[in-house]
Amino acid sequence: MGFSSHTLGGSALQTLKIAAFPSYSPFKPSLRLLSSPQTLIPYLHSHRQRIRYGLRFPFVARALSVSVSASEAQSREAEKVLKPQWRAAIDFKWIRDNRDAVVMNIKNRKSSADLEVVIELYERMCSLQKEVERLRGERNVVANKMKGKLEPSERLQLIDEGKRLKDAVVNLEEDLVQLTDKLQQEAQCIPNMTHPDVPIGGEDCSALRRMVGTPPEFGFAIKDHLQLGKELDLLDFDAAAEVSGSKFYYLKNEAVLLEMALTNWAISEVMRKGFTPLTTPEIVRSSVVEKCGFQPRGTNTQVYSIEGSDQCLIGTAEIPVGGIHMDSILPDSVLPLKYVAYSHCFRTEAGAAGSATRGLYRVHQFSKVEMFILCRPEDSNSHLEELIQIEEDLFSSLGLHFKTLDMASEDLGAPAYRKFDIEAWMPGLGRYGEISSASNCRDYQSRRLGIRYRPLLSHHPILRRERLTLVQRNSKKMAPLSFLRSANAIACVVEGFCVGAATQGNKSITIREIIRRFIPGLSIMIRKSVFGF
Repeated sequence: MGFSSHTLGGSALQTLKIAAFPSYSPFKPSLRLLSSPQTLIPYLHSHRQRIRYGLRFPFVARALSVSVSASEAQSREAEKVLKPQWRAAIDFKWIRDNRDAVVMNIKNRKSSADLEVVIELYERMCSLQKEVERLRGERNVVANKMKGKLEPSERLQLIDEGKRLKDAVVNLEEDLVQLTDKLQQEAQCIPNMTHPDVPIGGEDCSALRRMVGTPPEFGFAIKDHLQLGKELDLLDFDAAAEVSGSKFYYLKNEAVLLEMALTNWAISEVMRKGFTPLTTPEIVRSSVVEKCGFQPRGTNTQVYSIEGSDQCLIGTAEIPVGGIHMDSILPDSVLPLKYVAYSHCFRTEAGAAGSATRGLYRVHQFSKVEMFILCRPEDSNSHLEELIQIEEDLFSSLGLHFKTLDMASEDLGAPAYRKFDIEAWMPGLGRYGEISSASNCRDYQSRRLGIRYRPLLSHHPILRRERLTLVQRNSKKMAPLSFLRSANAIACVVEGFCVGAATQGNKSITIREIIRRFIPGLSIMIRKSVFGF
């Protein structure tokens, strides 16, 4: 969790070219389906609207001829990426009925979403649906008439009428599909609603929730983690730059053990709170990234997309963990579901530059321990508080000086209803730096991921307020399906914590006591007489 969300649009991609070694298979298909977008004209009432709402049909399949050379086929495959169409369960009626609140929310978040277009498309879709239903009703009337005894001329007339109605319905249904796709494209740009207590404005308007500790004082000249890491032979950015490019690194010697110890420490501490441990896939479908509220493609995307596929490298374990129950209906009895997930994360860090990104800050690859909760609607605020408390307890146990901020509306990103960032004091940088965040996303992600549950009557937030009899409360009768709520938080960004997990000296680094049980026999990192492996 934590990287920024961007609105749909833009053509620039951060792509990763992954080559596959060819292998022989007697069952290898000779045809490959590729997407071929073609412009279709939706069912609209004027030429201007036809241009404004020009829609693209996403799935016109085109088969490669068996005579096409392998190189040409690979070239075409690289040019086109199959992107499955998906639809979020957005409550358009609620959006239309609460237009003023949604407009203000979009403004407060500085979102580029166009609510007027969304509402106009929705109203046209509703009108088109009514027209389709009217024609279907007429078809049913004609079909019922055909069952009776009719004169030949009358039967032929009904047959012609039935064909006409059938063709009209088919054409309108095609238009309805295109209009619905365009509506989804526009509506998915609308950010989540915002908690009423969230400060309005940019990052500078964020409110202080809590301050823990004071900045440490040193009796010697402070060295930052990059300088210490080089002197103690713990980090190697130069070799990694030759191998992978800038902002990659090698961890060496005791730093490797420290990373593993921090990971084990964070996971074990969170597991004590009832969380289930996971390791996750680190390559996911682009659609899953989108459903979680992040943009895999765009001018300033933080996501690495794999060229020639519909897959991306994850920027946070929030994405694959969110997808683990995608398109599922969960029983009430298993809630809440709490996960603590370890993964490597990959981010382009588009736009990041300057001294604030030195060393292990704003790197392209890092390890992270993520917390993720799926819960009943009425419990999401309390679970957000639970996640914040876990974060603050973890960081306090490391002896860090940090502050918790209630983030302002423009810094929430699209999925978050409310977000709290934790910034720790970085002695080497002489400033605070973000080390964690916690978000309540309400049903923003679950509506896109299709994660629902069927509550018992006694747990339903509306029916529970009614005076149910004892028999009703004890019955197994189920309430209507509801979308779950999701909340997430960072337990540990491992590379960043490598600094906080140790007391820095000018010639050595002492491992904090709470971490030492995960590194038997190691309590201090000192300068080595021989550098290298």
